[in-house]
Amino acid sequence: MEILNELKKSTRQAYGEVLLELGKEKDNLFVMDADLSVSTKTCYFAKSFPKRFYNAGIAEQNMIGIASGLSKTGKTVIVSTLAVFTPGRVFDQVRNTLVHSNCDVKIVATHGGISVGKDGSSHQSIEDIALARVIPGMRVIVPCDAVETKKVIKKVVDTKGPFYVRLGRADVPVITSEETEFEIGKGYVLKEGKDVTLIGCGMTVFEILGAADILASENIDAEVINMSSIKPIDGDLIIESANKTKKIFTCEEHSIIGGLGSAVLETLEEKIDVFVKRIGIQDCFGESGLPEELFEKYGLSATKITEKVKKYIG
Repeated sequence: MEILNELKKSTRQAYGEVLLELGKEKDNLFVMDADLSVSTKTCYFAKSFPKRFYNAGIAEQNMIGIASGLSKTGKTVIVSTLAVFTPGRVFDQVRNTLVHSNCDVKIVATHGGISVGKDGSSHQSIEDIALARVIPGMRVIVPCDAVETKKVIKKVVDTKGPFYVRLGRADVPVITSEETEFEIGKGYVLKEGKDVTLIGCGMTVFEILGAADILASENIDAEVINMSSIKPIDGDLIIESANKTKKIFTCEEHSIIGGLGSAVLETLEEKIDVFVKRIGIQDCFGESGLPEELFEKYGLSATKITEKVKKYIG
């Protein structure tokens, strides 16, 4: 597995950096936060562009309403808080105000999944992708590393309408390059294979690449797909890979209910006879621990993914 940058970086850190770049380029860009700008890294934008940054305080629902109103004056607005607070706490405002009116507001939530770590289950959002996916017209993106995060943020800012972008707290190795493409609605094959397909998003992409290396040492040729665009999803690529390998494993730092795995199953429904196994959080809450400890316990590490693949393909 090729690691393109030995220095790990969190996707939230990359988000803070790219906001600074965009702030210099776009006078029409406004950013809001709910009293967590140091955690979400919107503090960089706030310091450089104080007249275009608003702290809504611990009032996430108000933040969505204000952002939606701002967008109707011609502004492009990014709102941020922790993933456990949006879209869950603000679901009504997101559904009935933001998305229903097709506001040009981008929700960028950090601290998604169990890799939040020691903060424990109360702050480990494992249902946010499902909540965002089900809203008509909401687009959902989960970038795999810092480099892809910057491309994602630039793309969604330049694309009108609502988005939900999920970022993480923990540092993760860089596995894409500046030349790696990103398009909304497209998935990307990071490694071609013929025996089994591994599809991941976010931090799990690094883990499925590691699993593919282990499987290769045992003569199992795994195809690896980064499916950062979960809605819209790249159905053509999924079907193409499924036709080739006939065995698909999805891996996500999210409940197996309503997330990436569900999106893949919905894509394949009645289209092709293929084995699909969803690897993720099994309808339970997380717990306090280091990200690597939690990935091991909840079956998301490269070694645990490898074990599950070998078990189900015999």
